[in-house]
Amino acid sequence: MDVVLDFERPIVELKRRIQQLRELQEANGVDLSASIEQLEVQARRLQENIFGKLTPWQRTQLARHPHRPYTLDYVDGLFTEWTELHGDRCGYDDHAIVGGTARFKHLGAADDGLGGKPVLIVGHQKGRNTKENLFRNFGMARPDGYRKAMRLFRLAERFGLPILTFIDTSGAYPGLDAEERGQAEAIARNIMEMATLKVPVVCLVAGEGGSGGALAIGVANRVLMLENSVYSVISPEGCAAILWRDRAEASRAAEALRITASDCLSLGVVDEVVPEELGGAHRYASQTVAAVGAAVRRHLTELLPLSTQELLDDRYDRFRRLGAFDAA
Repeated sequence: MDVVLDFERPIVELKRRIQQLRELQEANGVDLSASIEQLEVQARRLQENIFGKLTPWQRTQLARHPHRPYTLDYVDGLFTEWTELHGDRCGYDDHAIVGGTARFKHLGAADDGLGGKPVLIVGHQKGRNTKENLFRNFGMARPDGYRKAMRLFRLAERFGLPILTFIDTSGAYPGLDAEERGQAEAIARNIMEMATLKVPVVCLVAGEGGSGGALAIGVANRVLMLENSVYSVISPEGCAAILWRDRAEASRAAEALRITASDCLSLGVVDEVVPEELGGAHRYASQTVAAVGAAVRRHLTELLPLSTQELLDDRYDRFRRLGAFDAA
């Protein structure tokens, strides 16, 4: 079932009218091309008007859209020979995080030298219906997921594989069982150990980048962010509940938190914003996957020639620059 956000409903309804006219034209042999063209112009203008001035809260809604590409969609679109690896070797396998090895697809005559190159991929995975979301725990990982991710990172380091991570979670799972098994320790250890990985690491904030649950797989040489994704220490609803004791103030909180891609780029939190087609990644999934693939390949091409020490220094310097300001 198509999920339509309130602010994009006028666009969807106009496009539905266009489709109805096309069907009527085909069924009855009536020439309605002039009316269809006029409505298409209106639809484009309306879409440009709405998506050209999205609020932070509207971008948050887009980041959470269930039809946005998830980690396994990027795997399917950009790689071959995907082999998923399971388990943290401590007795658990968290389905909210997927990981495994794959090879970059060949691009034919335009190949950049990465075609066929093996890579390790780790990312959050949400579901698109109730059954899938229960299986994936809505993309909220327990400590077992982060320990699985760290095991795979070390495996990649051992075999010299570059690492790609895809962030899309509202946060690490806050349940009692997660806390009992050491959620905070698992996140902290990942942050610490990712800083010392001796292979290139590129990360994409593909949807929601929520708190420590995002940071636990987000310590990278390059951090990219989709145009309509968000990256924050807390969700707008959580922030509103704390500051104003009212989750209904989420839109106000989203504005104050500066969680959008453009905000994060201006603050140096991310290194590049990957543009989405006007209308959002949920309506142009294949184009979004292709744009992400091009950006990832470009950054990896820059990182692969670096020595181990240069990679470590690059990652260290990147995070040391965060929060710098001019006291004058």
